Amino acid sequence: MGRRVVLLLAAAVLVATVVVRLTIVGAVRIESSSMSPTLERGDVVLVSKRAPQPGALHRGDLVVFRMPDGHRAIKRIVALAGDSIVILDGQLQVNDRPVRESYVDQATIDGYYSRTWRVPPGSVFMLGDNRANSIDSRDYGPVAVDDLLGRVIVTLWPLG
Repeated sequence: MGRRVVLLLAAAVLVATVVVRLTIVGAVRIESSSMSPTLERGDVVLVSKRAPQPGALHRGDLVVFRMPDGHRAIKRIVALAGDSIVILDGQLQVNDRPVRESYVDQATIDGYYSRTWRVPPGSVFMLGDNRANSIDSRDYGPVAVDDLLGRVIVTLWPLG
C-alpha cells in the first residue's frame, strides 16, 4: 500500500509539473549579451507564459516579446503608452526627466543621441541593458502590447 501511494504521489507531481510548465511558466536560456550585466549569455530565467496586461506594465519590467522579425527577445520596458523618450548624450530621458538606471553599465555608453519617440497607445518602448550591443526599440520602434509574451519572474541560473 505504501509503495502505491508513493507512485501515485510521484505521478501527481509529474503531471502538475507538466501542466504548470505548459501553461503557467517556462524556463528561457539567454542567448545574447544584450541584457548584460542584468542577464548574461547562458543564464536561465523563469518566465510567466501569460502575457502581461497593459494596466499591469511598469517601467523597468523585463519581458519576453515577439520582435518584428518573429524571433523572441527579452528586453526592459523603459517607456509606456503616451510617454516621450529620448537619449541625450547617453542619458535616457522619459517625459523630459532623466532616468536613473542602476542596471546599465554607464562605462559602455558613448555620446549616443536618439530621435525623440512618442510611445503610441497599446505599445511600450523596449531597451536592452547593454545599450552598446542591443537591437531594440531604437532600431524597430515601439512594441505592441499584443506582442508581449510574458514577464521574467526570476533568474534560475546562475543562482544568487
